[in-house]
Amino acid sequence: MHDLNHWVIASNPLRAWLVALAWLLLVGAITSVVKPWLIRRLDQFASLTPTRWDDALVVALRGTRVWLLVCVALLPAAGALVLPALLRRWVEGAASTALALQVGLWAGRFIDQLITDSRESAMRNDPEMATGLAAMSFLARLVLWSLLALLLLDNLGFNVSTLLAGLGVGGIAVGLALQNILGDLFSSLSIVLDKPFQIGHFVVVDGFSGTVENIGLKTTRIRSISGEMLVFSNTDLTKARLRNYRHMQERRIVFAFGVCYDTPASVMAEIPARVREAVQKQEHARFDRAHFKDFGDSSLNFEVVYWMTVADYTAYMDTQQAINLELMRSMQEMGVEFAFPTRTVQLMANAPLPVALQRSAAPTGATSS
Repeated sequence: MHDLNHWVIASNPLRAWLVALAWLLLVGAITSVVKPWLIRRLDQFASLTPTRWDDALVVALRGTRVWLLVCVALLPAAGALVLPALLRRWVEGAASTALALQVGLWAGRFIDQLITDSRESAMRNDPEMATGLAAMSFLARLVLWSLLALLLLDNLGFNVSTLLAGLGVGGIAVGLALQNILGDLFSSLSIVLDKPFQIGHFVVVDGFSGTVENIGLKTTRIRSISGEMLVFSNTDLTKARLRNYRHMQERRIVFAFGVCYDTPASVMAEIPARVREAVQKQEHARFDRAHFKDFGDSSLNFEVVYWMTVADYTAYMDTQQAINLELMRSMQEMGVEFAFPTRTVQLMANAPLPVALQRSAAPTGATSS
């Protein structure tokens, strides 16, 4: 031991250097050995419990970085050495930065896993909550890293108040440069808070229709009825006239048909009653009205209005098909024909028109054979 103290390197005895090195090796070795063992034991325990906290803890521990903890060990290692003030400040700053990064990784992965599990559960049970959780994940990570950055800067000796004031001025310039991106971000928050639509809702936007699959920070993805993915900017969605069919309780149906002009007036008067019967036979239909509307170019036109008491589109199409078939049977029984575009041309004259044939004169200079 006396010999170790006798050897002096950079103003520190060899014993002090060995103690500092031991700190680094000990932290690195313990982390490399304990990390997989602890994760394996916690993973086995988490698989037996229904809670999400232990699963998130396992994911957080998997974010442990050995090199970051070794950097944190620089702090006790430097305590065993006599270092210049500037060098000691740099070592302490490196250790504080490594500690902040590691804590951020643990907390970030823990929060993100909790929110991810909650979002997957909400997708099955409550899609409206899933949208809010997606935005909450981003905001939680933003707040976490912002707080860690401010604490780290304060620990390193920076004047945080002055820095925040400077960031406020710089933030205006950055906001102007990124106004489109920030606009989509705030539009996303508007969608989350106002909830004009949620994941799983069937919507129509500017002639495009489909089911909402994901509401992101910048874009919203909609799976169209033909199968392709439609991507909309959140800003465009908040400005568009959007139809949301999720909360529709009843569907108003208007359709028309025409019959031929040779249909007698007495039969025309019976047709609205036949239409009423056809509609009232359907399980999910509520009759509203049926009227002889107008005289068309080639048909006598009727307009029919009824309500579907369910919102399902397939049920509506099945009902409309059944009504159409019933109307065809009724019109056949009444001897009424459905009209189609026709045009009648009548040629009238008091006497036959005289027709005379004239032979044209032979052209000058022509010779006969």
